[in-house]
Amino acid sequence: MIKEGIALRKSASEMEKKELKKYLTIGLIIIGVCLVVKNFSLLASFIRIAFSAAYPLILGAMIAYVFNIFLSFCEKYYFPKHKTGMLAYTRRPVCLLLSIAFTAAVIALILYIVIPELITAVKLISAEIPPVFMKVKDIAVQYLKDYPEIQEKIMSIEVDWASVVEQAFAFVKVGAGGLISSIAGFVGSLTMSVVNFVIAVIFAVYLLIRKDRIREDIRRTKNAYLSEKVNLCITRIFHTANTTFKSFFIGQFTEAVVLGTLCMIGMSILKIPYAGMTGTVIGVTALIPIVGAYFGAAVGAFIICTDDPRKALIFLIFLVILQQFEGNVIYPKVVGSSIGLPGIWVLAGVTLGGGLFGVMGMLLGVPALATVYKLYHSELSERERKLGIETAAPESKPEKKKDEKKKPSKQAAKNNKK
Repeated sequence: MIKEGIALRKSASEMEKKELKKYLTIGLIIIGVCLVVKNFSLLASFIRIAFSAAYPLILGAMIAYVFNIFLSFCEKYYFPKHKTGMLAYTRRPVCLLLSIAFTAAVIALILYIVIPELITAVKLISAEIPPVFMKVKDIAVQYLKDYPEIQEKIMSIEVDWASVVEQAFAFVKVGAGGLISSIAGFVGSLTMSVVNFVIAVIFAVYLLIRKDRIREDIRRTKNAYLSEKVNLCITRIFHTANTTFKSFFIGQFTEAVVLGTLCMIGMSILKIPYAGMTGTVIGVTALIPIVGAYFGAAVGAFIICTDDPRKALIFLIFLVILQQFEGNVIYPKVVGSSIGLPGIWVLAGVTLGGGLFGVMGMLLGVPALATVYKLYHSELSERERKLGIETAAPESKPEKKKDEKKKPSKQAAKNNKK
């Protein structure tokens, strides 16, 4: 009896401790929420300062992740059988240099194609605007014969194009509507951007060189400080995100190259001007899902219109046809269902990402939403399985029953007759 009483007292005290911990946790959470709500502006300022300070490192991690896709590909084919020796020792540095050289070559090629033709287009626009303005003025005067007062006002309009050009340059120089307050401020912001980018690249190179060691340290930390259940959950989330982002980047890059090349070839066949520049712009903007190619189409159509408006119309018709071919044939084959996200959610990812983080958000919003979508449906399927809820499965051909008798062969039939 005494032992049972002691056991009951221990169990009661343990229950009281658990209840006390539970209420203390709830109380701390409530206090924390109240403090966050009360000092939200201060917390937002702190987060903004912390993000600004960590921005080069975050950018470096993003660069390292993208570079790692090509780096892993190179390491897969750089003397894979050699596990030791000089070739194995030089595998990481050589493949890293190859990935950096490849990226620099792609950027240099894009600039080499786009910049000269863009300069030509700007010169052409500046030369074509005055004659076009005069044509519009003459047409307006001709059609407004019944309104002599308006006609006189239109005829009295004179534009000093030299002054307009000077004012435009002065506008850009002074600040472009307040965006650049002074040349010193512009130089300062440019210098800071360059410094941040250099730090990001250095940090990315460090991460790529020591990625195996960093991965091992993360694994050891998870095993030491997290429970097995939490560890498995985190591993599953990161594995799904890594697979989705890698598939998206590879597929989107391949699809953009194919689309830009086809656009360039088609424009050359149709003898549309600025084929190289427009195809390159279409390919670069196609990295942004859904809306990217339309941005490139608007830029290309405007520049082509300065040379020949009819060719601009032909270009738009050709691009619409190419977009249909790309959307129904190329994209499913190249990207396919690798990200596992329906079209409506792709549009939602682009819209939300662009609204929150601009162009970078438009690029990263789709794979991020695809990761959440995959994790949610995986969890939903698991919960339905535990609850015994049957879900609609795709129709499949009826399988033959194992005990179904096979038709006897000709030789067996002859033996039976005998």
